[in-house]
Formats: sequence, C-alpha cells, structure tokens
Amino acid sequence: MSDVAFLGAIEIGFVFGLVALGVYLSFRILDFPDLTVDGSFTLGAAVSATLIVAGMNPYPATGIAMIAGASAGLVTAFLNLRFGILHLLASILTMTALYTVNLRVMGKPNVALINEATMLTPFEGLGLTNLYLRPVFVGAIAVLAAVSVAWFLRTEYGLAMRATGANKRMARAQGIETAQKTYAGMGLSNALVALAGALFAQTNGFADSTMGIGTIVVGLAAVIIGETLLPTRTILVAVLACVVGSVIYRIAVALALNADFLGFNASDLNLITAVLVAFALILPRLRARISERAGKRRSS
Repeated sequence: MSDVAFLGAIEIGFVFGLVALGVYLSFRILDFPDLTVDGSFTLGAAVSATLIVAGMNPYPATGIAMIAGASAGLVTAFLNLRFGILHLLASILTMTALYTVNLRVMGKPNVALINEATMLTPFEGLGLTNLYLRPVFVGAIAVLAAVSVAWFLRTEYGLAMRATGANKRMARAQGIETAQKTYAGMGLSNALVALAGALFAQTNGFADSTMGIGTIVVGLAAVIIGETLLPTRTILVAVLACVVGSVIYRIAVALALNADFLGFNASDLNLITAVLVAFALILPRLRARISERAGKRRSS
C-alpha cells in the first residue's frame, strides 16, 4: 500500500472517529439506536460547503453545520419522547426527511469546494504538505473531541446522562430529568457527526447528497472494533477506543482494497465493510468461549 493510500486511510479514519463518538453517545451511553447519522453526516457537509461557497469563514460555517446536525438529533428525540414513536423508526423518519433537506440546502446534488478556503487554509503555510497536514489536523480535532466527550461524561450532567441510558426508571427515581438528558445526548451525538461531515467535505473538496449512505455502519464498526481491542471500564479509554477503532477499520479497508491478490475493487467496499463488522461482532464471543474453555481446563 502506498503512502498516499495509508495516510488517506488514517485521515478518513479520524474523520469517522467523530462519527464513532456520536454513535457511542447514542448507542452506548443513551441506549438509543439512532440511524439519523446517515442524514446528519451529509447535513453537516451540505451546510458547511454551502456557507463556505457563499463567502462565510469556514470556522463559523462548521459551527453552524454542527448546530444543524444537533437539530436533526433533537427532531429524532422529539418524535420518540413526545409522540412515543419507536426510536429506530423515529430516526429513520428523520434520516429520510434529511435527504430532501440536504438537497434544499445545497440547491443541487453536490457542491464543490475546489479553490475555496477551508479550516485547513490557515495552516497550509507551516511547511507541511496536504498529504500530511490533513491527517494531522483532522486527528488533532478527533482526539480533542474524544477528550472533551470523556470529560463531559464525567461531569455531574454527564453522569446523569449515563444513568439515563443505564436505567431510565431508576434515573427518574433519583430525580433526573431523563427526557432532557436524552435531548442533550442526541443533540451532542449528531453535532459530532455533522462535524465529521463538514471536515470530510472540506478535506475532500466536495459535499454530495449521497455521501452519508452507510455512515451508521462505519460508526458502529469503529465502536465495536475499538471496544474489542481496548476493553476497559475507564470512560476516557472507551471514548478514545472509538477513534482508534475507526482508524484501524479504515486501514483494514485500505489494505483489502490495495491487496492485489484478493482481487477487490472499489465497488466491493460495502462487502468488505459487512465482513469486517461481522468479524468485529463475532470476535468478542470467540474470545469469551476461548477464555471459558481455558477456565474449565484449569479447574479440571
């Protein structure tokens, strides 16, 4: 695998590490299966790209994209909490609606950011080529976001949010406003996903209406791989494991696509994704069985 492919895989891995953080918040912390991310990822890209092309500074444009993503998460939470719609169905409804919203935001299927200023522009004169600058920049944002999320989850408000996901009835009995915590968690989750979409658009030079398809699968794969490789009860390590899992996942995909003897093409990406996710799901069970057998042998 060439340096370009390897560094590109690391760059995309860090971008989707932010998606993994969002998925971790909704699936693991809130116990809220959320498919909104397929739409909020594209929404973040669409909003930031449209505003940048319109002449706005890329940093506030990215901030507005995060607010838009958070709003999408709030809509999903509202449908679930206010009207009792099943969380999966509520997120599917929001995701479906966002496809039209994204087209409306961009005004066309895709927006090009070639020759436009991006978040990386102020750092381009530091002596690093784009080949190295992009993974370093995106990696710094991903790690900073992970540390910030870990800090937040250790605050009193974050602990209340974790209690909401662990046992909603018990949390209510302790006086925690579970609905408020769900709204906040869903908003924060999709804001991180929208940030990932905005960074993806700015580092790759375009935003497309279909770029979010399969985002939830990639995010879940990153979380599962991270938890499998770095099993821990420490919240900081668990959060950082999401980013590590995302990078490892993208490197594994790049290796599979660049391994000539395997015969994979770019069109086989979904197949590779499915196989890797299945392997990540099966691996913990295999490890548990091996440990169980080893324990029986020792006891005998």
